Amino acid sequence: MRFADPWFLVLLALPAALALRLVLRRREPPTERIGFPALAFLASEPTPRRARWRLLPDTLGIAALALLVLALARPQVPHDVREVKSQARNLMLALDISSSMKATDFKPGNRLEVARRVLGDFARQRQGDLLGLVIFAGRSFLQAPLTPDTDLLGEMLGRVDIGQLPDGTAIGTALALALSQLKDLPNRASAIVLITDGANNTGTPTPFVAAEAAHAVGVRIHTIGVSAPDSTGFNDGFVWRQGRTPDRLTSSDERVLRRIAERSGGKYYRATDPEALTRIMEELDPLEREEVRISETRDYRELYAWLLLPGLLLLAAELLLRATRLRTLP
Repeated sequence: MRFADPWFLVLLALPAALALRLVLRRREPPTERIGFPALAFLASEPTPRRARWRLLPDTLGIAALALLVLALARPQVPHDVREVKSQARNLMLALDISSSMKATDFKPGNRLEVARRVLGDFARQRQGDLLGLVIFAGRSFLQAPLTPDTDLLGEMLGRVDIGQLPDGTAIGTALALALSQLKDLPNRASAIVLITDGANNTGTPTPFVAAEAAHAVGVRIHTIGVSAPDSTGFNDGFVWRQGRTPDRLTSSDERVLRRIAERSGGKYYRATDPEALTRIMEELDPLEREEVRISETRDYRELYAWLLLPGLLLLAAELLLRATRLRTLP
């Protein structure tokens, strides 16, 4: 059962206060009384029936008020409940926004711009899935918690840019944050997709500890390394120091990403251009889905009439008793 307008329940304090006042008043002696010593012999006589029921009108009024307040809150019970089978995935995207993602080896634009576009297209096709977004550089940040609103996630992706977080590559921290969003959900339908162009160099836990944690709860981590073999530089006027090669994935970086993926049951991919990244995301699309049975309530039956009618009857009974059998003088 539920209440359609539960805020009316605060009015139950009124009948509760009246009931408390009635109890306290019954225990207090009259403030003023007239003594008749000559009538002391009547003290041994039984209390008349009418006197024994003198509190009945007040009791009926309090009960009526309580029922009317409950009726105002509109109690309801499910009327049309159907069991729906749903197959959905829970995907957390972890996107690197460190300064190395400025590299222009992914044209048009830089690595981050291409990753945002590809992930945005991927998200918009995930109708019925829950998607979330973690961005990371020297720290990690939950840009969007798990949500079925893929349009909103696309908007959040569009706002991501380099410089939002201190520079660095905290892969382990990002994985731990993404995992915290999935740990209580069905693990067979949950996965993390990590997109980065470098090796972990800051933050805790380490990527391997995060991979062990993912393995423990059964969440897969798919890692994607983005870097062309012949990275050429950066946008925004960044100038390479003499003798320095552009940031790109090394064989040791790839071994780390591969180890993270394999330990958690996922896969490692290398994206060397925008088309390759798109193909990888398409390959990740048929992740195993978990069939979930959901009880969906389509309609509710109103119960307020079952409280309103007794409340009105009790109110009428109170007024009738006060005007007839239990009438009192002012």
